Amino acid sequence: MISEEILLKFKSPVQYLGNELNVLKKDFSKVYIRFALCFPDVYEVGMSNLGLRIIYGLLNSIEDVVCERVFLPQSDLQEFLFREKKKIFSWESKRDLNDFDILGFCLSYELNYTGILKILELADIPFFFKERGEGYPLVIGGGFCTLNPEPLADFFDLFIIGEAEEVILEFIDIYRNLKKKNQDRRPLKREFLHHLKYLEGVYIPSFYNVTYNKDGTIKKFFATTQDAPLLIKRRSLKKIESSFYPSFWIVPFTEIVHDRMTLEIMRGCPHSCRFCQARVFYYPLRFRSIEKILALSRDIFNKTGYEELSLGGLCVSDYPQIKILVEKLNSEFRDRKLILSFSSLRERTAVEEIISFFDIIKKGGLTFAPETGSDKLRKIINKEFNRDIFLSIVEKAYQKGFRHLKLYFMIGLPGEEKEDLDSIIDFVDSIYYFIKTKYNKNIGINVSINTFIPKPHTPFQWVGMEKLEEISRKQSYIFSKMKSRRWLKINFHNLYMSFLECLLSRLDRRASQIIYNAYRKGACFDAWSGYFNLNIWQEAWKEVDINPEFYVYRLLNKEEVLPWDFIEVGISKDALWRDFKQAEVDL
Repeated sequence: MISEEILLKFKSPVQYLGNELNVLKKDFSKVYIRFALCFPDVYEVGMSNLGLRIIYGLLNSIEDVVCERVFLPQSDLQEFLFREKKKIFSWESKRDLNDFDILGFCLSYELNYTGILKILELADIPFFFKERGEGYPLVIGGGFCTLNPEPLADFFDLFIIGEAEEVILEFIDIYRNLKKKNQDRRPLKREFLHHLKYLEGVYIPSFYNVTYNKDGTIKKFFATTQDAPLLIKRRSLKKIESSFYPSFWIVPFTEIVHDRMTLEIMRGCPHSCRFCQARVFYYPLRFRSIEKILALSRDIFNKTGYEELSLGGLCVSDYPQIKILVEKLNSEFRDRKLILSFSSLRERTAVEEIISFFDIIKKGGLTFAPETGSDKLRKIINKEFNRDIFLSIVEKAYQKGFRHLKLYFMIGLPGEEKEDLDSIIDFVDSIYYFIKTKYNKNIGINVSINTFIPKPHTPFQWVGMEKLEEISRKQSYIFSKMKSRRWLKINFHNLYMSFLECLLSRLDRRASQIIYNAYRKGACFDAWSGYFNLNIWQEAWKEVDINPEFYVYRLLNKEEVLPWDFIEVGISKDALWRDFKQAEVDL
């Protein structure tokens, strides 16, 4: 165990102490099941992840279960642990990870994959599931990236596919029963996994195998274990209203990415944008009642003292009673100086109405995602956007004191031409000069431009990402046109990071060796531009004789077996194909 005195020597040591306000601690020696919840990135990112907070609180609400957190340490602590031959620890009790029954990894972003291996190595736990005997904890994964878990198949004992709140409780019940049957010792892994193969939403990679065609495409995905289902159904929370939500909201003593309390008011999205994978993961659409939201907001506020409440969801402006909700929150918290922010907004008349509550709405700025300035491309990607309503919202916001606007766009979309790039520039100009002409004052605009990535289980899963040289050319063109505008800040996402994200999201289980090779060559913190090194990854995939362009750039066909086809998401492959062909008509 590492003492606090030693931890105080490192950068931002407060992140390692595990003594934040509202942290949940149990007597480690008296609980029956010990679960380490691991996030393969640093504390400031992990503690901003809502899924981690929900599972942490949910597991700790079970009397005989303890759940403790583990994050990827900063480089200085990593170096110390390796140099001194010490192991990574859980945040709450500073326990060795081998003291836990289960290690559960949050899989929220493909560029965090090498962070998984870093945590395992720091814990002195073998990377590959075949090398982990009965003396090691069970290693499981859940989260957004499980929509295609195959690139990580060699590392994990199992994956929970989809929303985990219900299935994790069933998982714990089965584990508890088998542990009792095994005289209070960890159940044998093989026996436990065989019990889990019948549990909806659980995927066990070792129970399946894949054969390949000569051209590298998948020939067949098949079960190697009797009764293992050939389709794994994604789990989705049936009753969001009565589901667990953490009221003991942990308050870090150091700055994190989203340093506020977040209240998820809805799950899912009513729209069908053809590029959006989040809609699939959180399908179907569900809402929390206003009464439940108010009760949770009071509880969390009283236990934290936070001054900002973010209303969370894929598209909170589509909450059916958003105006009434904000009115009630305004009435409840106006005198306590709580301010509201929104995780996502669309151009809706309701947004214009709620901005009128200027005394409670955060006025730092508003964020929208038009995705493109072109009506033609909006039709292709099936993105609804009403420019008149949007301008009306911008004007209303400006009148109420909002002086900054953030806009998200994508380039490299199917059917994109030079005129579509110009439409982004024209769109941004039209907003600025709309305010400048009407009020003779400036409005600051931040523009973030990302590269389109075709993700699994979307209608665009069959298309390829645009080639890097073309993306680079488009970025240079837009920057050359916009750089003279002093009122504008423009940011382009690293196109090489986008390439790797695309590759890791679309690869099959042969990717595990690539990830391992890259890690051994020094890849880690790949989601951070200061650490990202494409050369390492290029060397890694050359060693396994895989051409990444085959997976990233190629147009797929309907008959092809896709690495993620065995996951049943609730929207059929045929339905996605029909939507894709409609996009081709619009092209």
